[in-house]
Amino acid sequence: MIPFFVQIKCQLGKSYEVANALADAEIASEIYSTAGEFDLLCKFYVEQGVDIGHFVNEKVQAISGIQDTRTIITFKAF
Repeated sequence: MIPFFVQIKCQLGKSYEVANALADAEIASEIYSTAGEFDLLCKFYVEQGVDIGHFVNEKVQAISGIQDTRTIITFKAF
């Protein structure tokens, strides 16, 4: 499994709705609310060979209330 993170900026007043939609979709392993430029930080896992860009575009950005995302691909866990 390949882990990666997505920071999510939500439309005003929609961060809890977005977090609940992500939880209901059962696609994120962890969902955190954050302070700063982005409202949520989510950790995802995909199988080897899955296109992360397509995953984010089709599964994450399709959720209503999301304004912007930033994908962070990691290399090694310590």
